[in-house]
Amino acid sequence: MASTQPSSALSDVTQSSQIPPAAPPLEASNASDEAGVSLPAQETVSPASQPKTSGVNGAIDQFLNLLSSVPFGIVLLVLLIIACMIGMLIQQIELETFPAYYAELTPAEKQVYGTLGFFDIYHVWYFNLLLLLLSLNIILASIDHFPSSWSYISRKKLTASPRFALAQKFKEQVDVPHTNRQQLTDRVVAAARKMGFKVRVSTTEDARTTVFAERGVWNRLGAYVVHIGLLTIFFGGFMTSRGFTGMMPVVPDQTSDQMMKQTFNIDEASGQHNISAQRLQLPFKVVGVDIQQKPIKKEGGVDASNTLDWLTRIRIDDPETGKKTDALVHMNHPFDYRGYRFFQASLSPENSAREIKLRVSSNKPGTEPATQEITIKRNGDAKLPDGTRVKYVQFNPGAQFTQDGKIDFATPEYVNPAAQLLYITPDGTQGNAWAFNEAFLGQISSAPFLKQKFLDPHPYFFVLTDFEKVSAAHYLSVQYDPGVKIVYVGFTILCLTLLLVFFFSHQRLWIVVEDGTVYAGGDANRNRLGFEDRARKLLALVREPSATT
Repeated sequence: MASTQPSSALSDVTQSSQIPPAAPPLEASNASDEAGVSLPAQETVSPASQPKTSGVNGAIDQFLNLLSSVPFGIVLLVLLIIACMIGMLIQQIELETFPAYYAELTPAEKQVYGTLGFFDIYHVWYFNLLLLLLSLNIILASIDHFPSSWSYISRKKLTASPRFALAQKFKEQVDVPHTNRQQLTDRVVAAARKMGFKVRVSTTEDARTTVFAERGVWNRLGAYVVHIGLLTIFFGGFMTSRGFTGMMPVVPDQTSDQMMKQTFNIDEASGQHNISAQRLQLPFKVVGVDIQQKPIKKEGGVDASNTLDWLTRIRIDDPETGKKTDALVHMNHPFDYRGYRFFQASLSPENSAREIKLRVSSNKPGTEPATQEITIKRNGDAKLPDGTRVKYVQFNPGAQFTQDGKIDFATPEYVNPAAQLLYITPDGTQGNAWAFNEAFLGQISSAPFLKQKFLDPHPYFFVLTDFEKVSAAHYLSVQYDPGVKIVYVGFTILCLTLLLVFFFSHQRLWIVVEDGTVYAGGDANRNRLGFEDRARKLLALVREPSATT
């Protein structure tokens, strides 16, 4: 395989700095490598006289040349961009809103998009094929052009003649009378180092000394680091496409090691669809510690329209590491753990209370009706002065009585809220009681049957004075993304390398020193004006060492 053209869409931008520019004709004595060995002149071979390969080897060479060519790389890049735009414009099948989006499409749109794989484009076969071909294009381009770029490092031209120096794009002759060659050489070396060049000095037998000044040679290899960054991003994207997303309900004091993944299945032939659920096992356990919401209006409910933020506190119990990790997940603040990312997704429509405030008074005959205020968190308890412990069991946002005198859930809205309690007296007596609000408690007190059943049997009156509103459960979206860190590394490499490549340059300057005269010539692969300004300042120091820079 012998490709002689730039071979990547990105390389078309960056490789221009890597292919050596056409040098002016060199004198035979000046065309030497680093070891000083003369390089033979290259013969010009006509295309007709070049041997042509045929058969299998010829087909392979043609295929590899196509795979590493600029037009093919541009086509691949454009197709990949178009595929990504389709993925942004058309909702993807893993989104929660996809069923509603799909229902609004016309039958023709459903048929076309489904057949072409637009609903799941990041997992369709041709998207992965584009990534693979573009990766191969970048790799082959790097292989083709690396030798020419490496030659700037391994085979530096260290000797030159006045003719060669004055044939460069930047050239200047400086006369410094009354100075010998050694004095001028020392002055040139000092000036070059002061201007930030690395210097190598070579002396030839013809009473000439060449000072080769260079800076930023690593810039020639910058494009290959850009290629590494791109390949890292592509590989991370491929790994990300192997991941999945599911939902997990979080209820305080409950533990789960599974999440539910809903799949929207489409039959392309009939156009029918259905939603199936799949349980996915997690390699660790998630313990619900606490859930909390910040409402916009205190008097409203806890639905999403009345919520500024909802906070979910969880604990990761990992048997593989033996560690327990506490985390807080809330709006726009996900939590990452071992390639899994936890997002706030939604909340349960059932209303509850995070904590309750009670007014407790004695219901025993002959005792003073002294009252006290206590606050109990969900699944927590509080202790009364006489040693009785009161535990918060459950919350009923809309309590009502059935015909047989039982308490039922009438509505998820906060209407007639009540809290079920468990009390344990110092002598070990246990009982279940309900704490009602003031208005509902008045209705019960006026009904002898309800009063006898719900109030009289207990040693205390419990009045629900206030409570903190919260949903019964929060739903976290759990995304397994094994390639996210790889993608971050790739983007970091790409951004840093692009900054270094485009804001710095490879600058070379040959300064031929003779008695009383200096011949300077050189070039840079980019920012030529900056290079020429630096070179002129260097020569100003050669004319007059005390000149400022």
